[in-house]
Amino acid sequence: MIMKRRRFAASVAGFFFALGAGAEADSYPDKPIRLVVPFPAGSGTDIIGRLLGQQMSLDFGQPMIVDNRPGASTIVGTDIVAKSTPDGYTMVMASNNHAMNPSLFEGKLPFDPIKDFAAVGEVAVLPFILVVNPKLPAKTLPELIALAQKGGLTYASTGNGTPPHVAGEMLKRAAKVDITHIPYKGSAAAVQDVVSGQVSMMFVNVPSGMSLVQAGKLRVLAVGSAKRLASMPAVPTVAELGFPGFDVSLWMGLLMPAGTPTNVIDRMSKEVERALADPALARKIEEQGAEPAYTPPAVFSTFIAHEVRRFDELVKEVGLRVD
Repeated sequence: MIMKRRRFAASVAGFFFALGAGAEADSYPDKPIRLVVPFPAGSGTDIIGRLLGQQMSLDFGQPMIVDNRPGASTIVGTDIVAKSTPDGYTMVMASNNHAMNPSLFEGKLPFDPIKDFAAVGEVAVLPFILVVNPKLPAKTLPELIALAQKGGLTYASTGNGTPPHVAGEMLKRAAKVDITHIPYKGSAAAVQDVVSGQVSMMFVNVPSGMSLVQAGKLRVLAVGSAKRLASMPAVPTVAELGFPGFDVSLWMGLLMPAGTPTNVIDRMSKEVERALADPALARKIEEQGAEPAYTPPAVFSTFIAHEVRRFDELVKEVGLRVD
């Protein structure tokens, strides 16, 4: 009899909890939403995050506040979200780093990249381009590799363990050359030093490098992604130039803390889908050299798990570790 009463009480509690969650979803959001971008202001991820935030603020009728929290290969900002209240009002713009960090910082992450987060959806894909200082006597990738064989070249990245770092190491390994890595804390400083000639080259995302290429301050030698860019149709891919399988792109997507109500996640995901379907926003994203790429929560969650495995194999192949 006592067990039956306990079961009845539990079922009643569950019923009212479900009602409460439904009511919460109906009124969500009723206050500003915080979007943590674990990159510096002005970075490609920041630009896309702000464009999305502006559109969703209009759709939601509530401000979406971008909070830049760079540091430690995105770990600083991501950890803030992992430990935040799972109520749908805090999320992070995750990227390749989220899948790379488990291998790069093996056993040192303050969170589990899968268990501590709930996927909302993918947002965009951002290709990388290989750029050099225009004064460098190399107008093609083969010429750059020939120059690297003589020694003395350097490449910049946005920090140890970031996609540009991994891309640089992949190229070194594929071409069997030695190029010295110079890490920076963000893309702005790294790109500026390539422009000034203090560093020879780098893989940079299209938004951060496009205007400088157009202004003649940087020379683009190749596209890092698997296919050519519509915005740069004459520029060949690294894979085309003798390195099949070379593919470096930056994916971006939204994550909330684990435990966030499913109906709240679904509501946010549908709003992301609606925002990305807006022709004006899609055009703005494409103008940045990126491609809108919405996927629903379940698909994005599976994709992240796949990326964690893929980068683990890649990091081991390249022999990269971050201390």
